[in-house]
Amino acid sequence: MKYPKFAKLWDSLHSSFWFVPTLMVMLAIALSFITIWIDHNQKVTIVEKIDWAYSLGPSGSRAILSTIAGSMVTVATTAFSITIVALQLASSQFGPRLLRNFMQDTGNQIVLGTFISTFVYSLMVLRTVNGVEKDEFVPHLAVTIGIALAIASVGVLIYFIHHSASSIQVNQVIKQVGNDLDVAIDRLFPEKIGRSTLNQPQEKSLAAIPTDFDQFSCPIKTIFSGYIQGIDDNQLMQIATDNNLLFWVQQRPGRFVIRRIPHLAGTVTTMSKIVLSSCSRIQHNTNFC
Repeated sequence: MKYPKFAKLWDSLHSSFWFVPTLMVMLAIALSFITIWIDHNQKVTIVEKIDWAYSLGPSGSRAILSTIAGSMVTVATTAFSITIVALQLASSQFGPRLLRNFMQDTGNQIVLGTFISTFVYSLMVLRTVNGVEKDEFVPHLAVTIGIALAIASVGVLIYFIHHSASSIQVNQVIKQVGNDLDVAIDRLFPEKIGRSTLNQPQEKSLAAIPTDFDQFSCPIKTIFSGYIQGIDDNQLMQIATDNNLLFWVQQRPGRFVIRRIPHLAGTVTTMSKIVLSSCSRIQHNTNFC
């Protein structure tokens, strides 16, 4: 597997429920600043040219934004609470991996991010509404976009209910598990590693392994306990090619290993610094959780 540390980091971010919503919240905050700046600096507001845009006073703006902010939190809490209960009941039949698939689903992350982003946007706009007569200010464009986000959140809620109900059906669960298996096989066992070519029979490649490999090999031990997430095959092949070494991978990805047990062996002629550094690089390129 290429770049195992980055792959593990991306898997952690993709499996979390905070990464995508955090990005969407940051975009919502930036959008609020932009729309408020436009309302401050435009002598003739854009909403005056649009018939269906919001154009009421400060009290109405506060009421609308407060309603949007409160409803988004309520909808997000209720929808996800009911969904988690349904997933727990379904996972008792299909296995606990169903919960992980739910968290990895990008659609569910976007739904949560939409609700939270609309809530944060409404609060950011609400703080700028001023009802004082001399300094009265109503960001009509920002309030109009807030209403549009609320309408979009209703559509996202409908999608979320349909998507959650269909994702716990047995055919969808089996399909998702099959897709994950295909991706894991391609990622952990690339075809160019450990496969003989058509011009080189398998018997010939096995015969190239020295008979005294076990006697003159240097064991490389694990430095952590845990499951092997993956091995950087490309880096390992590069080290073996540059130093004319032969490696034997004793532990495969997916196995649980204990600290200080051999997981890799390599042929050496002298215990030079380059071999020791190569062994150290191999250890760091083996990713554990």
